[in-house]
Amino acid sequence: MGHRVSGSLNFGILSTYPPAPCGLATFSAALARELTAHGADVSVVQVSDGSPSSSARVIGELISGSTASVAACSDLLNQSDIAVIQHDYDIYGGVDGDDVVGVMDGLRVPSIVIAHTVLKNPSRHQRSVLEAVATRADQVIVMSDAASERLRDGFDIDRRKVSTIPHGATLPTNSCVRGGRPTVLTWGLLRPGMGVERVIAAMGSVGNLPGRPRYVVAGPTHPKVAAAEGDAYRDALIEQARRSGVADSVRFEPGYRNVAMLTALVQSAAVVVVPYDSTDQAVSGVLVEAVACGRPVVATAFPHAVELLSGGAGIVVAHDDPDALASALTRVLTEPRLAGTMAAEARRMAPEMSWPVVASAYVGVARRVLAQRQALV
Repeated sequence: MGHRVSGSLNFGILSTYPPAPCGLATFSAALARELTAHGADVSVVQVSDGSPSSSARVIGELISGSTASVAACSDLLNQSDIAVIQHDYDIYGGVDGDDVVGVMDGLRVPSIVIAHTVLKNPSRHQRSVLEAVATRADQVIVMSDAASERLRDGFDIDRRKVSTIPHGATLPTNSCVRGGRPTVLTWGLLRPGMGVERVIAAMGSVGNLPGRPRYVVAGPTHPKVAAAEGDAYRDALIEQARRSGVADSVRFEPGYRNVAMLTALVQSAAVVVVPYDSTDQAVSGVLVEAVACGRPVVATAFPHAVELLSGGAGIVVAHDDPDALASALTRVLTEPRLAGTMAAEARRMAPEMSWPVVASAYVGVARRVLAQRQALV
């Protein structure tokens, strides 16, 4: 297959894919949809997780631990002009997901790696896996300046290969009327580490504010957590709310929402709270979606939050300061002018995170990579 620099491009994406309930699958589906809208052809090799996709884009499946499957997937990706490899440690087989290196070894077409997790303190093997993937790639995309800095400084990687394209988000198409009890919202696949406990603890004071705000925790339990321990985490949170006397101010909504339903939910929130335990998370899709929906955000001080909210779209609080969290939520809920300024800054930032803009940046990178490859021939 000729590697075109002009004309329509043919992308082959290696990733988990809907109906897999994970952020990476949702990201890949949105990217595939927007690349297609840009006139590209997109095929997907799905990283198998037991939920086969019915999408016509899916042309094959990478089965964990199968050598034959690794070779077959390389062959399928070689039918495209350029391969896009979604990289996260926990989606591929092998130690720290090192099966993906074998897939890349079989590639004859250029590749773009999207690094979703760049750890601050990786193990020696985690570092070597990401370095091996980056060495084989023509370009490595990260989604925040924090991740870029970390990759350039903490890993043995050709810095010229690294560029930053923000995590995409769906911008709301209509405005939303917020009525009834003000909503403090956290959403995502529920799992330990999300820090929901912090907000439940704050609801003792926040729940008594004018309008009696309520805290909504939306999203099903993370499938890996559900498989290992069922709903133990959710049950513990429900018990915490009951014990603290705030059960009538905390609501769990475990149903699955599609993108349109989720966007409507986020728009209806008075404030989005991202209270993660992690002090080193360099990218958060949830944070990007909140800003893209033009909502004020309160977040713990993980790197992506510090970076994205520094212009005033949100308030960042220390991880171990419950009073600061309660105070930040109180301010957003009781100072309309502050909330309005934060929402306006979020709306100002939103367009650069929109999927059409993000997909256009990927098309630009793909054309550049193909032109460089052609120049070497």
